[in-house]
Amino acid sequence: MRLPRRKFLHLAAAAAAVPAFCRTASALDYPSRPVRILVGYAAGSAPDIVARLMAQWLSDRLGQPFVVENRPGAGTNLATEAVVRAAPDGYTLIGITVPTMISSFLYDNLSFNFLRDIAPAACVIVNPFVMAVNPEVPAKTVAEFIAYAKANPGKLNMASQGTGTLTHIAGELFKMMAGVDILHVPYHGEMEAQTDMLAGRAQVMFDPITVALPHVSSGKLRALAVTTATRVELMPGVPSIAETVPGYDVAGGFGFGAPKGTPDEVIGTLNKAVNEGLADAKLKGRILDLGGVPQVLTPPEYRKLIADTIDKLGGAIKFAGIKAS
Repeated sequence: MRLPRRKFLHLAAAAAAVPAFCRTASALDYPSRPVRILVGYAAGSAPDIVARLMAQWLSDRLGQPFVVENRPGAGTNLATEAVVRAAPDGYTLIGITVPTMISSFLYDNLSFNFLRDIAPAACVIVNPFVMAVNPEVPAKTVAEFIAYAKANPGKLNMASQGTGTLTHIAGELFKMMAGVDILHVPYHGEMEAQTDMLAGRAQVMFDPITVALPHVSSGKLRALAVTTATRVELMPGVPSIAETVPGYDVAGGFGFGAPKGTPDEVIGTLNKAVNEGLADAKLKGRILDLGGVPQVLTPPEYRKLIADTIDKLGGAIKFAGIKAS
């Protein structure tokens, strides 16, 4: 039996609309089952702790379990790749950190492009760093440090937690923007780096504030400036590097992303729930205790932050010729 052309076209259009309708209905019901959050770090790490805090909030707020899965390895690339390959339905999320954003500059032949393949959903925190020096360094300000470094090219050691870490890249960006020659010394983690900083074998380090703060408070290290564009509450009397080196702005952070193609309604639900958590006094207090600054952003604002971070730190990575070891 042949159908009239008009009736055939109506049926075809209706059939084509069914998948879109189902996706929309599913998105409006989100979440209707457990959600996985893949974190590219080991259990107990700072990103893992923040992820679990927010997962509990989201579970309580949205009525379905949000479960953190630790997937460390390859500089967070294992976790990112798994999310990129997941269905774009909001049930598999990635915990976004700065190393997650800039991995393409450090690793060759990745199967994904972070900015293209991940849809930013919600920023949670920004984690400020501090430029700290051993007290034997005569500089009391960033300007004095730059002058001292230029007078002693290649003679100052800059400690980091390892090649390609944010403690390394923050220092390379400073070297590039300030025009100073400082020797990078990579260590195997925070403890080794701090040991040599305290002993004076390394003179400067760009470190998370929460890590450096006890040593700064005891006078064993001197804080010259924070790495964010503006001053921070944890060190209100410490200026920002940008006050001396305009445009300098580096911070760690954590947020959530989903595979590209995830419905806007799902992204919106996640963003709204996370931002409500950041406004909750109890949860906000716990984040501040961890050294993070809650950051309420819309998905487009978070995408811009990520793009700006990739552009700025990518330039420093290329300048220094950094590759993951």
